[in-house]
Amino acid sequence: MDRLLIMEAFVRVAQTGSFAKAAEQLGVTRSVITHRVQQLETFINSPLFHRSTRHVRLSDIGEAYFQECADMVAGFHGLTEKMRNQRSNLTGQLRVQVLQGFAIDHLGPMLAEFTAMYPEIEFDVVVNDRVVDPIEEGFDIAFQMFPPLAERLVVRKLFNVHRLFCASPAYLREHDAPEHPQQLKNHRIALYGGYPSRNRWQFTWGEECIDLTLHGQVRSSSVHLLRDYALSGAGITCLPTLIASNELLTGRLVPILLNYRLSSFDFAAVYPETQRRALKVRTLIDFLIARIGDAPEWDQALLDRGILRH
Repeated sequence: MDRLLIMEAFVRVAQTGSFAKAAEQLGVTRSVITHRVQQLETFINSPLFHRSTRHVRLSDIGEAYFQECADMVAGFHGLTEKMRNQRSNLTGQLRVQVLQGFAIDHLGPMLAEFTAMYPEIEFDVVVNDRVVDPIEEGFDIAFQMFPPLAERLVVRKLFNVHRLFCASPAYLREHDAPEHPQQLKNHRIALYGGYPSRNRWQFTWGEECIDLTLHGQVRSSSVHLLRDYALSGAGITCLPTLIASNELLTGRLVPILLNYRLSSFDFAAVYPETQRRALKVRTLIDFLIARIGDAPEWDQALLDRGILRH
């Protein structure tokens, strides 16, 4: 009995909640995973899961056993990788999911630097605006802005995502810029449809707090589409600064309602806790954190110009 293999099978089933998904991710048949888990249950003389036709969940014994097993599996893989790469020649593939807003214009140059440093790492980068569960979907890391969809995930913040309402000079020549959030209701608005708050918006100015429900004439899951919509002079939109920084600096977009603050979001790397010791994962995240710094370059330029306020 290879105790590492059966332990890894148990950990993957616990993480995914599925024998079939565990089998797919480990590249074996479902019957192999079932047999390995049964071996482990026989070895410890206790059931590890409660099984039904629709759900697989850990038993009390399984809950108590899981963390130790996860640490041992992660420790083994981390140590193996470290020994294989003592000269920092990291190898292998990283499967990464990343939000479109960070992928376009920002991540590419950073990956170019990273892959020049570690040429034997291969990347499979999936770009979309979904909040994913990296365990269920087989990603080593997901770079996303909203809370992860599962427990047993590690979250490491990379930077704050700030947002500004803005419009083109052409639109503002034809329409008076709103001076109070309530006046947004008198304008054509395009909004991102993926925020957890949906249509509810909160603006703060000192101790004043204004809650609004805004219904955009245009809603989209693409912030780049919203940027182009605003650049065309069609209306007002709210954009993350990492998308709109260049346009705000060149005057192609004009910020409005600067006295009022919107909440910010944490942009973070999310990955399975069994990966937390994986050398490739840790090296990539450490590199990005160091490269981005305390104030990302797209925000620092806006701070220097007074467009974005601390």
